[in-house]
Amino acid sequence: MEDTLSITSGISPLPGMPIPSSHAEDEQLALIGQPQPVRVPARLWRSWLSEPTIVARFEAKRYQRAGNLCTPWLAGVSSTGHGSFRAASLPGTSRRGTVPAHLFAYQLEYGVIPRLGWSGADDAVLCHQCDFAGCVNPHHMRLGTNAVNRTEYYLRRRNLASPLADIRGPAGRTRAVASAVRAGLANGDGRDSIELRIHLAESAGLPLTLW
Repeated sequence: MEDTLSITSGISPLPGMPIPSSHAEDEQLALIGQPQPVRVPARLWRSWLSEPTIVARFEAKRYQRAGNLCTPWLAGVSSTGHGSFRAASLPGTSRRGTVPAHLFAYQLEYGVIPRLGWSGADDAVLCHQCDFAGCVNPHHMRLGTNAVNRTEYYLRRRNLASPLADIRGPAGRTRAVASAVRAGLANGDGRDSIELRIHLAESAGLPLTLW
């Protein structure tokens, strides 16, 4: 796994993105459903992503589906609908040890993103291309900017079949899908039955005009 993103990782920098750096003091600002973002030094990310026990705990909290479908997060959910993963319990009052699950998944696949931020329109952010906040499939995400992410959101939320149109909101949709998967696993269902549960959970949030 590479420490920083590069052309060889398959991700090309976008305009306004910071230049990759291996500086030990690089930090990321990660929103986990609270007003103040959590600062996570890049060195902490590297240690978490390279620790087998932490990665194993993470993998146990996501449901891998066949093909390239969305990967539902099955554990804690933030107010924004994104999964929350406690990578470590750090001292102090901050929640630096709890990070967005989709961000953990992306960096587990592609390496640590240097200087990820949320303060300006041109800061690098991680964008869901599937529009399902609870998805932790790294292949459904790409690096973009705050400005691009907001523009895409306003354009795609008008699609009544999009996850963004779910009447339960992003957190409600994530919890509903996770609950459906957990129920199927607890019942010993096969993959086809769990897929049906996921489909029903997703459909339950569609606007009435699509029924």
